[in-house]
Amino acid sequence: MSNPLVGIVVGSESDRPRMQAAMDELEARGIAHEFEVRSAHRQPDAVAEYGRTARERGLRVLIAGAGLAAALPGVLAAHTDLPVIGVPLRSSLSVLDGLDALLSIAQMPPGVPVACVGVDNAKNAAVLAARILGPIGSLESAQ
Repeated sequence: MSNPLVGIVVGSESDRPRMQAAMDELEARGIAHEFEVRSAHRQPDAVAEYGRTARERGLRVLIAGAGLAAALPGVLAAHTDLPVIGVPLRSSLSVLDGLDALLSIAQMPPGVPVACVGVDNAKNAAVLAARILGPIGSLESAQ
């Protein structure tokens, strides 16, 4: 999409199906977005660069889906002043069925805020992003 306002980031291509609801919701609202795969653990420099350059590339909100230790939303938040919304994802490797990811995202240190929606609830992340953008979100994406 041209002129994306929302960046959706996951650590692995296998996370795409669970984040599809966010993309569908943004498309239904006419909000341009982009989807990137960048792992906080395997590509920390790429994640940092994405966060640092997000605003200058026109992004206004970031959504990060992550499972297990769920570092991705916090790492992005450490490198941008944009709002970051974390989506905790279930993993077959998790012994806590996504609760580990939820706690990792919700328990950010002071000064590194990350909003957190429910486990596997990418749609709510998109709804929250739309509310953060307000009416201007759909207007700018139409240009």
